[in-house]
Amino acid sequence: VDKWSLRRRPPRPVETGTWHRVATVVMRWPVRLGVPVVILLLLLGAPFLHIQLGLADARVLPRDAAAHQVSDALATRFAANESQPLLVVTEDAGGVAPGRLDDYARTLSRLPAVTRVDARTGSYADGEQVAPPGPRAAAFGAGDATYLAVVADGQAYGDDARRLVDQVRSTPAPFPVLVGGEAARFTDTLSALTGRLPLAGAIIALSMLVLLFLLTGSLVLPVKALVLNLISLSATFGAMVWIFQDGHLQWLTGDFAVTGVITATIPILVFCVAFGLSMDYEVFLLSRIKEEHDGGADNRTAVARGLERTGSLVTAAALLVAVVFLSFLTSGITYMKLLGLGLAIAVLMDATLIRGVLVPAFMRLAGDLNWWAPGPLARLHRRAGLTEVDPGPRPVARPAASPPRTKENV
Repeated sequence: VDKWSLRRRPPRPVETGTWHRVATVVMRWPVRLGVPVVILLLLLGAPFLHIQLGLADARVLPRDAAAHQVSDALATRFAANESQPLLVVTEDAGGVAPGRLDDYARTLSRLPAVTRVDARTGSYADGEQVAPPGPRAAAFGAGDATYLAVVADGQAYGDDARRLVDQVRSTPAPFPVLVGGEAARFTDTLSALTGRLPLAGAIIALSMLVLLFLLTGSLVLPVKALVLNLISLSATFGAMVWIFQDGHLQWLTGDFAVTGVITATIPILVFCVAFGLSMDYEVFLLSRIKEEHDGGADNRTAVARGLERTGSLVTAAALLVAVVFLSFLTSGITYMKLLGLGLAIAVLMDATLIRGVLVPAFMRLAGDLNWWAPGPLARLHRRAGLTEVDPGPRPVARPAASPPRTKENV
């Protein structure tokens, strides 16, 4: 393997590496070093508490893009969101008397944040008709179908937009209606993303707990891995909100338009990729720690040796992956910057603060409890666990002895 190596050096003696010294120092003062790291990660995650989700629009494009410039002009020069109204559509209002359509439009115009309602029967504001039907009003009807345009203040994304959509949908109508438009698309997208999120999270958590139990034979270590990964990811999400939603560190990430929202699909994508990578590193580390522990090493020695054997591997892998993700910052698309920086932060934080400090600190405090499991589960692991048992040298097959040479067999 090393025949063409340009740099050769003898293997480093056991218990002399940098990561071994790091683990030893952390396990000497687990509370003194572990608690500040937990506090730091929680502080980094605090901005996530005020996250505002939205959908990608023209503002995620570079500032010199024509679509971005038009979007800025519409947002800054017009008080009402004229370009993105709510569309209230019905397909069986062709036979509805104009008076009923007029009453419904007046009702919608009284809703908070609604600036104007345009319909086939005219324009309405604050419950009153402010303009009679003109040539443009004919465009609101086609055969048996008609629609109303509900123009509202504010952006099409955010809590106010969702609240308006819910109010319009809950307003009694004299005929069946459907509500569309950008704000409705945002509301329905967010509902689709979050509706099954608890189930998806439960499946991921349960799968990881089962797989790590089969690997380690412990109930404590899988729970520890899950909790530490969630703490790390919360810090990652907090940094994403602080930078891209609140608009900090633009000199580092490249210029982008601060929209005040985070594209709703990006946190889910970051969670899936970062959680998978962090669990990947967790398997590397726990498998080596368990190998040392099964070989007779005590808890502290097993943790230090396991971290020593995997520290360089995990660090090199994390740096390579982070370089790829950080290259996304060269993109002019805001959510590409967000995706790249978020994943890079998650990977680097997991490979340093989590693996270097919190894992050895926790395992030092837990002691022999790290390897605890109830009797039935312990027996199950002995039968079906994912072990790396060394079967030892295989017996060498020897040829059978030849029968003695006699007159009969000759």
